[in-house]
Amino acid sequence: MNVLIALFLGLVQGITEFLPVSSSGHLAVLQNLMNVQEPDLLFELLLHMGTLISILVVYRTEVKEMLRDGIEYVRFKSDSNADEPVTLKPPGRALLLVIVGTLPMLIGVFFIGAIERLFFNTFFIAFAFLVTGGLLFVSSRFIAQGNKTEKTMTIVDALLIGLSQTVALLPGLSRSGTTIAVGLARGLSGQFAVRFSLLLAIPAILGGFVVTLFRAITGGADFANLHAYLAGFVVAAVVGYFAIQLIRMLMAKGRFGNIAYYCWGVGILTLIWSLIAM
Repeated sequence: MNVLIALFLGLVQGITEFLPVSSSGHLAVLQNLMNVQEPDLLFELLLHMGTLISILVVYRTEVKEMLRDGIEYVRFKSDSNADEPVTLKPPGRALLLVIVGTLPMLIGVFFIGAIERLFFNTFFIAFAFLVTGGLLFVSSRFIAQGNKTEKTMTIVDALLIGLSQTVALLPGLSRSGTTIAVGLARGLSGQFAVRFSLLLAIPAILGGFVVTLFRAITGGADFANLHAYLAGFVVAAVVGYFAIQLIRMLMAKGRFGNIAYYCWGVGILTLIWSLIAM
């Protein structure tokens, strides 16, 4: 892989990981177009690291507060000498909700093989793109934003959003788009739906990182193109940072649903290409 291809794929990963257009769907279509039968695991690993870094940079304050309050809660809760009842502060509660929302991802472990086979089924990917567009359109046009935040969001809300994230393992179905749409349907405010979706991505990306790392170690990583991979990693991190800012701005301005037209366009083009390539 040369540097230009790595830069291009890093750009695609950085943009599509957080905008509700499905990074897995885009990368799967590109891999099929370029006839890539097996993705390079080391490169995939670095791209995941890049997008993870972009989230941690944008939400560094929130993540720090969540971890601090969560640790304090556990420490005081285990202190048998504590005189006053211990309650979770909002950041600590947000951490709990993220943990609960991550639990349904364990279900996806049992379907990894079937999901990976769908990455080569461009008809399915085209259909999933169309569904993503429908979710974005309906959630922005027909569902009024609520006012739930980490203070009022329930465990059931977190589980349902987490379940939607598990379903979004399917290529072409956007993880961020699906979780934000379900969050809005459960009464979350627009800005908090975006924030919770992106915070929920941290353990999801970490899980994917661990799985890919194991596969890279057992399968043997190729370091010959490391310079190109690092270039893609940097681009994914930088572009991911700006993509997060963009999705927050689109939600604030009420234009989140406009991305549906892009998803429909990509879905139709993928379907046409699939029919031609038969």
